[in-house]
Amino acid sequence: MGPVIACALMDPAPADVLPAGAYGGSRPSPSGALPPPEMAFDGRGGLGAGSEAEPDALEREIADAVAAEAPAIEELLARLIEQPTTLGNEASGQEVMREAFGEVGLEPVEVPMDADTLRSHPAAAPFDWDVDGKANLVAAWGGARGGRSLILNGHVDVVPAEENDQWSRPPFRAVREGDWIYGRGAADMKCGLAAIVGAVRGMRSLGLEPGGRVLLESVVEEECSGNGTLATVLAGYTADAAVIAEPFGAAITTSQVGVLWFHVRIRGVAVHAAEERRGVNAIEKSYEIMQALRGLEAELNVTPPAPYDRFSHPINLNVGAIRGGDWASTVPGECVTAYRIAMYPGTSVRDLQDRIEAVVAEAAVEDPAIFAHPPEVRYAGFTSAGYEVAEDHPLVTTLSGAFARTAGTPPALVATTGTTDAGILGTVGGTPAVCFGPFAEQAHAANERVWFPSVVQTAQVMASFVREWCGVG
Repeated sequence: MGPVIACALMDPAPADVLPAGAYGGSRPSPSGALPPPEMAFDGRGGLGAGSEAEPDALEREIADAVAAEAPAIEELLARLIEQPTTLGNEASGQEVMREAFGEVGLEPVEVPMDADTLRSHPAAAPFDWDVDGKANLVAAWGGARGGRSLILNGHVDVVPAEENDQWSRPPFRAVREGDWIYGRGAADMKCGLAAIVGAVRGMRSLGLEPGGRVLLESVVEEECSGNGTLATVLAGYTADAAVIAEPFGAAITTSQVGVLWFHVRIRGVAVHAAEERRGVNAIEKSYEIMQALRGLEAELNVTPPAPYDRFSHPINLNVGAIRGGDWASTVPGECVTAYRIAMYPGTSVRDLQDRIEAVVAEAAVEDPAIFAHPPEVRYAGFTSAGYEVAEDHPLVTTLSGAFARTAGTPPALVATTGTTDAGILGTVGGTPAVCFGPFAEQAHAANERVWFPSVVQTAQVMASFVREWCGVG
């Protein structure tokens, strides 16, 4: 599909796309330079540990072996992109991952999504969709010689490709143009799954096995609940550390916000449009609730705690979907609006829910037309608290060193205004977790893409990290 990368050590991101000193979309700019834009995948933070050491002979051999697997990494990424693994349709992507694990000599086990087990656990996100038949995959690698254990985690599910004219390429077809690969999930985060498998391919081609057990995970429902990774934790899959291969470029995430999904249902009074004044337009009344919730959003951004005080607007309220009305000449009698809002680490989900419910109730009292039918707030999807890991944790310093030796410069350590499954692994599983992965753009947007050299480099860094963290033999 494109030129094969022959070099062992590569730049982490295309220099012509990013401001100086901000490669990977995450690295802080030098004094006097423009800062990187504020995006969820472009955090704010300091530099990770550098490394005075040069790569030794084995580390260079591992990097070369991983680079030689670039065609296989690209082929796997393309196969994954071409599976439309939206919510409820993840099975085809998991079949591709099952085959990929088998190709490197590993036998994945299924971890099913059991609805009753999930609903009975306090950390599970509420859900109103069917999970029967869904499964996560976990493949164990090494561990015979002892050593620290590790989870390498990625999610196979993707967000829908909104049908509009903004896509210049088919969303579920992998298209390579130069070093960029386009397609839904190319960034978030099938590139990370391909990198994980690539690291294994490179090491196994040299006959290397980790001394400590490595668990390779391909999970579902990261984009809506985190319940896929939670199911693996409840099945007993924990470790001394975890790396999630999310596309954060030349950066390691050490802090992330929590996320809450909620719906507000407004009941109006449906009448013929010619008699509009006798009715109550539920869609228009929903706008009043939106404005009240915007007030809460503003309050949450007044005094952000560190490290979110580096952002001008770290907490975002998103109006993600709206469903109301069924006819242009009928005043709509019902409107349901779906929201997403973030929360700082240390904020409890229940506290934020209480504030949301109070804001909605107050807005209803102020408008008698709403108060006649009190709005209903319900929760489905994310109820994830924020999560942090110390920047001097051995996971962070060891991964930073592996990156520095591979890329020739230390990574950024960043906070992000998005959320990932790191919180589930860390808080429920007791497995310290960070994110580190390829450089990508347009996650969740049209023309999503990943810079392919960074996928290979991510695999190289992961292989180097496995060697140091778990030991090899």
